[in-house]
Amino acid sequence: MDKKEAAGSGAVAKGEGRGAISMEELWGMITAYQGQTIYTAKGLPLTYRVKGGELFTDRKKKSITRATFEQAYQKILEDTEHKIIGPKSLNCFGAPYVWAVFKALGVV
Repeated sequence: MDKKEAAGSGAVAKGEGRGAISMEELWGMITAYQGQTIYTAKGLPLTYRVKGGELFTDRKKKSITRATFEQAYQKILEDTEHKIIGPKSLNCFGAPYVWAVFKALGVV
């Protein structure tokens, strides 16, 4: 299965490494994976749904925007020294949830 098929089918892109997918593919994968139970770095269960350009979790009242995911993903792509090792180092709104989604998709 190639990356575009993975984005369209909801399959997880594990093991492809940093920088393996475009922003469009990333959002497609995030959208396709909604409704699945994933876990935060602290092991708390989490599900989410996507509505337009926003992601809503069952653990937080505020949404996390697509732009936030794109900025966090860009930080990961630019992290050549591998200093981003957890949600705190992402330094963005909703970092624990962004990290959980990235972890589930195999981005980090």
